[in-house]
Amino acid sequence: MRSRSGGLLRRRPAAAVIAAALVVAAVAVIVYRVLSPAEVLTPARTGYPAPVSAATGVVGTLASAPLIVDGRLRIYATDRQVRADQPVDARTRRTPYWSYRRWPAELIGIVASGTTVVSRWSDGDLVAQDARTGRIRWRADGPPPGHGYDGRRTGASVNYTPAGLILATGRSGRTVLVVIGGSGLRGLDLADGEQLWRVDIDGACRAGALTTTAGQLATVDACAAPQTVEFHDVETGDLVRRWRPEDAGSELGLVPLGCGNGESNCPGMRTTSAGTSRGWLVDGDEPVPVPVLDPTDVVLDGDVALTPSGRELVARSVRDGTELWRRTGPEMARIVAVQPGRLHLLTDAHELITLNSMTGAQRSSFPLVAGDEVVPWRTGFVYAADGFVAVERLAAAAPPDAADPQFYAAPQPVILAAT
Repeated sequence: MRSRSGGLLRRRPAAAVIAAALVVAAVAVIVYRVLSPAEVLTPARTGYPAPVSAATGVVGTLASAPLIVDGRLRIYATDRQVRADQPVDARTRRTPYWSYRRWPAELIGIVASGTTVVSRWSDGDLVAQDARTGRIRWRADGPPPGHGYDGRRTGASVNYTPAGLILATGRSGRTVLVVIGGSGLRGLDLADGEQLWRVDIDGACRAGALTTTAGQLATVDACAAPQTVEFHDVETGDLVRRWRPEDAGSELGLVPLGCGNGESNCPGMRTTSAGTSRGWLVDGDEPVPVPVLDPTDVVLDGDVALTPSGRELVARSVRDGTELWRRTGPEMARIVAVQPGRLHLLTDAHELITLNSMTGAQRSSFPLVAGDEVVPWRTGFVYAADGFVAVERLAAAAPPDAADPQFYAAPQPVILAAT
């Protein structure tokens, strides 16, 4: 009996060890499945929607900031996901038309041209999707951005100021994706992701960037003494020139003017240095000084410089400074956005006024209020495209480091309007 009992006692620890090993192995499998690198693509299951013609006024409110693509889809950004919904004039966010999620990489920025949507991720990956289906067109390696998602709840910064991700049109008409990161600059063909060129430099030395309508990439070499603007050809990467205004101080800043989304395809720019600013046209081989673009509150739409002054708004030609039209209103209004042919003003009472930027004629005017919602707010990011305006509403007194529930003015902080 003792012998059998002793054998049983010896077998029990062995069985316990085996059982524990099986539990550890099961946990390891679960952890691997949950934490291992992965991506999930859910493509579109319905046909590509038609463009919409929305009635003028407030469309609705959204939890996330939309990027409007091809006049048909709204693209949203979260920390690890890109998703689309439709129609563009839906009052609230809809079930995804398509979605794409990655793990553990974080989303850094999104740009779009035509029906191509490109996302940049914290591991350096670039992923291009067909907006019509959500399916992946190509993927490529890019310079690592050196940081993670910074879009907070709405994803506005990821969609509207994508870090180190800029589109450009070359002299041949080719659309180029320019990527800036810690290891330098890259130029890729948007059509197929082919790398056209690379410039290996310290990305930390780049302080400000934009692409011009003349097919050049302008970046500030912040490590030069004094700081200097470098212009590179967007199709070849060749350095075209190193340039700086004659009267600039040791430090330089670049402000894009009249661009497409973000800093892409800009006809103008403003340099800032030692407390002064100067405006330039960059639609030719060299920057051309344009005094009407010097003031920091002037915006550019095509060949029209728009200058607010109290209750007055003056439009002038950027070519010769000739006054084109003048508008004087009873209300104080500031310029919040511009899109081709449309200038958007917002009054202190949150009245959204849209003018024809070429003639000054009023297109629309209405309170930027959703239904009977009464919410005090101040303006965050503002985005305008395809006749729509999206405004991020921030809590009136929230500091920049406030938690999201206190930072935003409402659970659905983005208000969308058709103008």
